[in-house]
Amino acid sequence: MSPESQRKFELLNLLAESYDALLFDVDGTLADNMDAHKQAYKAAAKQYGVELDVNLIDETAGWPTVAVAAEISKRYGVDFDHEEFSTLKSTIFRDEYVFKTKPVDYVVEHLKYQKGKKHIAAVSGGTRTTLSMTLNTIGVWEDLETLVCAGDTPEGKPSPQPFLLAASQLNIAPEKCLVYEDGIPGVEGAKAAGMGWIRIDEL
Repeated sequence: MSPESQRKFELLNLLAESYDALLFDVDGTLADNMDAHKQAYKAAAKQYGVELDVNLIDETAGWPTVAVAAEISKRYGVDFDHEEFSTLKSTIFRDEYVFKTKPVDYVVEHLKYQKGKKHIAAVSGGTRTTLSMTLNTIGVWEDLETLVCAGDTPEGKPSPQPFLLAASQLNIAPEKCLVYEDGIPGVEGAKAAGMGWIRIDEL
């Protein structure tokens, strides 16, 4: 790791000390792949005649793919099947980008360092198929005790539901959970769940 990544790694270990469970977002937090997701959204949108401004993907970071599809449909005034769009986007990402995914080194190293000391989960708005491929590619699939993803709860981020489900599955009180995020919706969900939180892009 670079000196800057080492500094962030040490800071994360310090911030995690008083918690019993660590809940990690995946895309943009464990995996350095947000640009790839943006390109996959852009390519999918193009097939529906939409020239997508990818800033929308930053705004909706952490949302389930089908919810992002609904937002694209609404903003651009184009009517399409949201589930169909979601499947198309996921297929493009899996076929063209997932195996090129690199880890966010200081977050992944922190997760591995904490394995066995803390309970560890991933909480994401992505689909289970895509997430399992991403998590395997960056080498952390075997380190997780549970994975909460799109469809596991009635509401996704920014609702607290995905975080509360992960805490329940780990049998840890919400206030003893620390959430790692790179987007506002995830932070809002963590706050609403009564959990601690870290924006890894602001360390």
